Amino acid sequence: MRAPEEAYAVERFEQAAALLPHELREGVQRLSTAEKARAEEFRLRAGRPPMVADPTGERTVPGCGQCPITAADLTGVLEVASQASTHTVLDRVKSGFVTVRGGYRVGLCGSAVMKDGEVCNVKQISSLAIRIAREVPGAGAEVLPQLWEAGTLQSTLLLSPPGGGKTTLLRDLIRRISDGVGGPPLRVGVVDERGELAAMYNGVPMTQVGIRTDVMDGCPKAAGLMMLLRGMNPQVLAADEITVPEDVEALEQAAGCGVALLCSAHGGTPDDLRRRPLYRRLLAGGVFRRAVLIELRGGRRNYRVVPLEEGLR
Repeated sequence: MRAPEEAYAVERFEQAAALLPHELREGVQRLSTAEKARAEEFRLRAGRPPMVADPTGERTVPGCGQCPITAADLTGVLEVASQASTHTVLDRVKSGFVTVRGGYRVGLCGSAVMKDGEVCNVKQISSLAIRIAREVPGAGAEVLPQLWEAGTLQSTLLLSPPGGGKTTLLRDLIRRISDGVGGPPLRVGVVDERGELAAMYNGVPMTQVGIRTDVMDGCPKAAGLMMLLRGMNPQVLAADEITVPEDVEALEQAAGCGVALLCSAHGGTPDDLRRRPLYRRLLAGGVFRRAVLIELRGGRRNYRVVPLEEGLR
C-alpha cells in the first residue's frame, strides 16, 4: 500500500475506532500502522473478546483476549453512533444496522421485537459489527472501460460474498461515470438506502460520488429508483444490494426507459444468481449485461468482468 493510501486508511480506522469504548480504543491503538490500514471491521460479541477483521480473517484485539465484551459496551457504541438518541434511528435499527456520519455502518444482532409480523425494533443487543468505511479512488479504473460497448454504458451487476468490496467499487464507478473519467460524463441517480455510498450529512455527500450525481438517502430502493427516474432524468441509476422483488420491478421499469443500471448482489460466482429466483427474473429479461466478479486472492481484491450470458452457461 502506498504511503498516501495507507495514511488515508489509518485515518478512517481512527474515525471508526472513536465509536469504541475507551478501554477497547486503547487496545486497537496497539495495532501496527499496516494492521490499521488493512482493518475492515471491529466485531464485538457479548461475553467474548473483541475482534478486528481484515481480508485474511478475524483476530483478537491486542491485549483484550481476557476482556469479554459487556452489554454496557454494546449499548455505549450505539449511544455514540446515534448521538445518544437511539430512538431517532429506530428505522435503521430495526433493519439491523445504523449508519454513522462518514458512512460507517454499525450492524447489530439481538432480540427482535415483532409487531404485525414485522421487526419494529431490536433490543438486548448481543453483537455489533462496525464496518470501517473507506474510499478507494481508482478501484474502478480497470473495470469501467470494460463496461462500455459501442459508446453505451452496459447495465452491470457487481458480485461478491458479503464484505467483498462491492460498495467500494460501486462508489468509485459512480464517481468516474459522473465526472466523465474515461468516458462522457453522465447524470447518475443513486439510491443510498443504508447511507454507505454517499454518506450524506445535512444534504451533502461525505464521500466522492461525482459532480453530476443526485442522491436519495435512506429511501427504500424500489421507491427511490422510481422517484429519481420520474424527477431527476438520470442516465444511470445505481443502488447497492438488490434483495427484494420490489427492487426487481423498479429495475425492470428503469431498464425499459433506457437507463443504464449499476447494482450489487451477494454471491460468490455468477452461477449463484441462476439459483436465485429474484435474479433469474432479471437475467431472463436481459436487465443486466455485464457482471463484475470480485475475487479475493492473497489478501487482495481482483476484478473480473464477464458478459452475463457467458458467466451463466
